[in-house]
Amino acid sequence: MSVQLVLVLILLAIFLIATVLPVHMGALGFVAAFVAGYFIYANSEDGYDDTIFGFFPGSLFVVLVGVTYLFAIAKNNGTVDWLVHASVRASGGRLSAIPWAMFTVTAALTAIGGVVPAVVAIIAPVGMSFARRYSINPVLMGLFIINGATAGGFSPLSVFGVITNDVVESSDLPGSPLFLWFASIVINILLSVVVFFIFGGRKLLGGDRVDVTDRRDDDFVAATVAGDATEDTGEDIPGGPARRTAVGSTSTGGAAISGGRVAEARHGAPGHEHSTAEDRADQQALQTTALAEEPHEGAVTTLDRDRALTLGGLVLLVVGALVFDLDIGLLAITVGVLLSIVAPRGAKGAVGQIAWPTVLLICGVVTFVGLMQDQDVPGWLGDNVAKLGVPLIAALLICYIGGVVSAFASTTGILGALIPLAVPFLQGPEAVGAIGLITALALSSSIVDSSPFSTSGALVVANATEAERDRTFKTLMIWGFSMVAIIPLVTWLVLVVPGWL
Repeated sequence: MSVQLVLVLILLAIFLIATVLPVHMGALGFVAAFVAGYFIYANSEDGYDDTIFGFFPGSLFVVLVGVTYLFAIAKNNGTVDWLVHASVRASGGRLSAIPWAMFTVTAALTAIGGVVPAVVAIIAPVGMSFARRYSINPVLMGLFIINGATAGGFSPLSVFGVITNDVVESSDLPGSPLFLWFASIVINILLSVVVFFIFGGRKLLGGDRVDVTDRRDDDFVAATVAGDATEDTGEDIPGGPARRTAVGSTSTGGAAISGGRVAEARHGAPGHEHSTAEDRADQQALQTTALAEEPHEGAVTTLDRDRALTLGGLVLLVVGALVFDLDIGLLAITVGVLLSIVAPRGAKGAVGQIAWPTVLLICGVVTFVGLMQDQDVPGWLGDNVAKLGVPLIAALLICYIGGVVSAFASTTGILGALIPLAVPFLQGPEAVGAIGLITALALSSSIVDSSPFSTSGALVVANATEAERDRTFKTLMIWGFSMVAIIPLVTWLVLVVPGWL
């Protein structure tokens, strides 16, 4: 058995173990790099440890730390809550516009660097409370939040986009970060239109306007605090005591929030029960999301000095990274440090809220993939694909692999692992278009996050009421696996087969 085949099997084992057991995929990646690296590089001149550390993605680490650090400050000082409320107020009280307001603000938050599951964990309690208050289908609201997070998730500043673009660049492949982001926005808007009409949006059209501003003091703050609530896990993490990301299961037991009251038993209290999806939301929130912080004080509708400075810092990040081509990670840390100096209140605990689980996930998987690249696993796969003579079919297969695995596991881990392995399909006389396949693979691996077995879908289920939860779970399961079947084929037909990218 060749070394390349063994490494491919190890990668598959990482995905499988992380899916069925509560083991962190990033930690598995480091263990795999250590074990395989010891046997491969034990007799190397530099030693196996220095060789393995050479595969560690230092620049990607800085980007992940920088953007999530800045996002933590924005959440701490109320800038995120201000954006949520401003977006809802912009709906003008039209029921049909409230889901789109949630889509927009979620997309904006992930586009500026928020980790997708973390943003869903923050927005889902708010959006689901609006859905209950105004009799909007919870599945409709949940899918709008998930689709919005994915739409913004491939911006050049966001984690999905950073991972994809970094892997493309390190693999010396042609890429188009803006096209990838544009494609993600378009397909998620189109999907949301379909969701709107399938799940009861038609009855929201032309209805009476409702008051979404006067109820801010109790209901909106209650929903926001539900998104901020945390509980100690008793574990230690870098930067302070570990806290579990707030979702319905940890803050309100998934209970309805109406008038600031919790209608069901709290998490851990007598009478509270877990569903399978809720347990998975708790587990995956610990593994893949940024950490929640203490609730801040003050009215979320006020654009005070600190929030104005934070908005200015976010604009500076966008302009500096996209216009002046400055390093995203270093610039984000710089903006975060400046905000910590001029507005120290919002920086309290921000380092502990950096998405350390996501940093571990990406760095572990990418380190092992770097070892695979050093052993020419992509070239080995390319030789085998060449023997088959059907690179188009191989491209479709890898899109389906991304969709199926991501529906049960981490999208960020899939993106870091599969794109380098797609390199063989992008080289040679019969190669498929690099930009088209990378975009198709990225979309196939991310849109399926609506599955209730994926982190974002599980968070939506966990924030449904007990009465809604089973139906929400079943509906999301049908929708999510429909996406697994449809999206890889559609993106392959549109982006890969024509060969125009």
